[in-house]
Amino acid sequence: MPVRHRLLAVLVAVLWGVNFIAIHASLEQFPPFFTVAVRWAPLALAALLLVPRPDVPWRWVLLYGLGFGVLQFAFLYWGMSSGMPAGLASLVLQSSAPFTVVLGALLGEHLSARRGLGVLVAMLGLGIVGSQRGDVSAVWPFVLTVLGGLGWALGNLAVRRARSHHPVRLTMWMSVVPPLPMLALSLVVEGPDRIGTSLATVVSPVGAAAVAGLLYTSLVATVVGTGIWSWLMARHPAGTVAPFSMLVPVTGLTAAWVVLGERPSGVEWLGCAVVVAGVLLTAGAGPTSRAGRHTPPVGDASDTPGEVAQGRGKAAATSSSRSLASGSAMVTRTPSVP
Repeated sequence: MPVRHRLLAVLVAVLWGVNFIAIHASLEQFPPFFTVAVRWAPLALAALLLVPRPDVPWRWVLLYGLGFGVLQFAFLYWGMSSGMPAGLASLVLQSSAPFTVVLGALLGEHLSARRGLGVLVAMLGLGIVGSQRGDVSAVWPFVLTVLGGLGWALGNLAVRRARSHHPVRLTMWMSVVPPLPMLALSLVVEGPDRIGTSLATVVSPVGAAAVAGLLYTSLVATVVGTGIWSWLMARHPAGTVAPFSMLVPVTGLTAAWVVLGERPSGVEWLGCAVVVAGVLLTAGAGPTSRAGRHTPPVGDASDTPGEVAQGRGKAAATSSSRSLASGSAMVTRTPSVP
């Protein structure tokens, strides 16, 4: 993996880690379910108007949107609005990796001893972090964030089953799923009055920061971050790229420390380290060709910035997509961001 590609992977991890600060800012003004709906609405509109339909059955688009777009973010935003610190949320959401491994094994995927150990280690780390949530009011946000990781894992499985040659198209069309269900949930649970008040008072310093947070989440973290990540995943083994996602909680915890003044306890830092170790164990090794080198999947000019595979036959594209789909348990941290 060239140095410039490694730097791009680090950049994505930074963009995604800082995103938790942006989410925190948005939740200071808007109710959580409404925030999720607004987060996805611009991407959904762009997908419907500008992006070609992905080359996968609709059931995978819907399942991806339900798991990744609805369940993950409904629980994550609910948890953070209920008191889950932004930095710890960036760490606890990594529970998606062991959840993906376990769910894949339940559906018949091979579970190696290494990945099984990684699941146990990651869960131990989450248990350590959760043990520091002393009372019920603190435990509940932690549980909600873990459920967000489970939603992410369900989305992961949908992407792996879809085996799309155009992952960015799939992500954009997935964004069509969340807005209406989340808006309906917001109207029922949070109520029109609360939504109206948050919109009426948006012209304020807190409101301006909230809007900036929404723009960052939708455009910078999702579009820019996802685009770069998908481009990297198309050119390197999943096991090479995916571990860089473990820099997300490092960035998230650091940004929350600097910007929000959050100070995890020593035991929580220990739990963080254990979770990171467990997730790295679940990552495994990326797929390689017979010659020992990864064969990147074929996309089109709309999916990747500049370098588009040319002159590759249909057989190469098929082989590449299978290689990507059968990679590490963390392959489908593509193309997405919390």
